[in-house]
Amino acid sequence: MNQNTNMAIPKEFEISRFLIILMSIASGATAANLYYSQPLLEKLSRSFNVSSAMIGITAMMIQIGYALGLVFLVPLGDIKERRSLIMTMLFCSALALLGLSFASNTWWLSVSSLLVGLTSVTPMLIVALAAHLAKPAKLGQVIGNVMSGLLIGILLSRVFSGIIGSILGWQAVYRIAAAMMVLLIIAFSLFFPKSSSSTAMSYRKLLESLADLLRTQPVLQEASLIGAMMFATFSAFWTTLSFLLKLPVYNLGTQAAGMFGLVGIIGALAASVVGRIADKKSPRFTLSIAIVISALSYVCFLLFGYQMWGLIIGVVLLDLGIQSGQISNQARINALDAAARNRNNAVYMTFYFCGGALGSFLGTFFWGFWGWTGVCVVGIIFQIVAAAIHFSGIKHRSSDS
Repeated sequence: MNQNTNMAIPKEFEISRFLIILMSIASGATAANLYYSQPLLEKLSRSFNVSSAMIGITAMMIQIGYALGLVFLVPLGDIKERRSLIMTMLFCSALALLGLSFASNTWWLSVSSLLVGLTSVTPMLIVALAAHLAKPAKLGQVIGNVMSGLLIGILLSRVFSGIIGSILGWQAVYRIAAAMMVLLIIAFSLFFPKSSSSTAMSYRKLLESLADLLRTQPVLQEASLIGAMMFATFSAFWTTLSFLLKLPVYNLGTQAAGMFGLVGIIGALAASVVGRIADKKSPRFTLSIAIVISALSYVCFLLFGYQMWGLIIGVVLLDLGIQSGQISNQARINALDAAARNRNNAVYMTFYFCGGALGSFLGTFFWGFWGWTGVCVVGIIFQIVAAAIHFSGIKHRSSDS
C-alpha cells in the first residue's frame, strides 16, 4: 500500500466559490438518484401489486448497489483522473435510470435499482476532491459547504419525486433524472477542472488496501460504525413515511411524502454551520450533539408521530442530527491520510450505506408487523448503538488521531 503518494493538482484546481457551488449542485443532483424511490414506495407497491415488505427490498437494493460502488469504484479516484471518472459514472447512471423507468416486473425493478445505486458514486469523488483542495484550517467548512448542497439535493429529491410521481407517474421521475445526468456530463466537460494522480498502484492492490486502512485507523472504524447506525435511523423513517401518511389519521399520498423533504431542508441548512463549529471545537464535539438530536427526533416520532406538528418537528430534528453527524464524520476521516482520501471515504460510505440498507429493510419489515411504533423502536435502537460506540470512543481517545 502506498500511503505517501500525493495527488498532483494543477494550478487551476484552486478552491473558488464557483467551484464549490458547482461541486455542491453536482453532488446534490447525483445523490438524489438514491432517494427518488422513497416517496414512491406506496405507489410502486400498488403498481406491481406486492406488499410493503417486498417493495422495501427495492429501496434496499439501491443502497446495496451504492455500497458496492463505493468499494469497487470510488477507490479509483486515488489513481485515475477524476473528471473522466465522474463523467463515466454520470453516463452509466443515465443508462441505469432509464432502464429502471421501463421496469415491468419486480425482478427488473430490483436489478435496475441495484445498478442505479452502483453508478451513483459521484458525490464521494467530489467530496474527496474538495477535501484535498481545502486548507487544513478550512477543511470542515469546505466539506460542510459541499455536503450542504448534497444534503439539500437528497431532500429535494423526495419533493421532486413526490410531485412528479403523483402527476406524471413514477416512470417519469427516473426519465427526467436520466436527462439531468446528461446535462451534468456537459457541465463537467465545460467547467470542471482536470486532476491527475501520481499514485502508482494496481487496482488489485488498491482494493486490498481498504482492509488495511480500516484495520490501522481507529478513527475510521469508529466513524464508519456510527455513520452506519445513524443512516440506518434516517432510512428507516424515510422508507416508511409514505405508509404512515397513507393511514386514515393523515390520508395523504405520494406528493405529501415528497413535500416533507422541504421540511427537512431546514435541518440541512442549519447543518451547514456544523463544519465551522467542527473547525473551532472538534468533530467529536459536534458528533456528540448530532447523536443526541437524532435520538430526540425518534422520541418525538414515537410520542407525537400521529400529529402533523409532531411529525414536522421530528423531521427537522432528524435531518439536523443525521446531517450534522455526517459532516462531523466526514471532517474526521478526511483529516486522515491525504493520499488515501478516496479509499477512506469508500470504507466509511460502504458502512454508511449498508446501514441505510439495513434501516430500509428493518423499517418496512417492522412496519408490516407493528406499524409506526415498530419503526420508532428500530430507530431508537440504532441511535442507542451509535451513542454507545461514540461515547465509548471518547473514553479511550481524548482527540482524533
